[in-house]
Amino acid sequence: MVTRRLTIHGRVQGVFYRGWSVAAARSLGLNGWVRNRRDGSVEAVFAGDEQAVAEMVKLCRRGPDAARVASVEEQPAGPDELNLRKNGERFSELNTV
Repeated sequence: MVTRRLTIHGRVQGVFYRGWSVAAARSLGLNGWVRNRRDGSVEAVFAGDEQAVAEMVKLCRRGPDAARVASVEEQPAGPDELNLRKNGERFSELNTV
């Protein structure tokens, strides 16, 4: 299992990026969360099989149709970051920070 934290920049808020991320991550069987940041970016943590996480990172570089992704920062993440998700959920949409 691998865990990655992404920060996605561009036109990624107000274009259903979080909802799209939740659906895509769940379809790949991933654990984690996604949230908007006040600076206009979207932040996400994805955990699961290495191949599935790599596929999700690839998808995030495109995003939903209305998004315009300028850049994606990718870093390893640990259990503390993964545990920010809501209790009882494998993948959560969190509040803006």
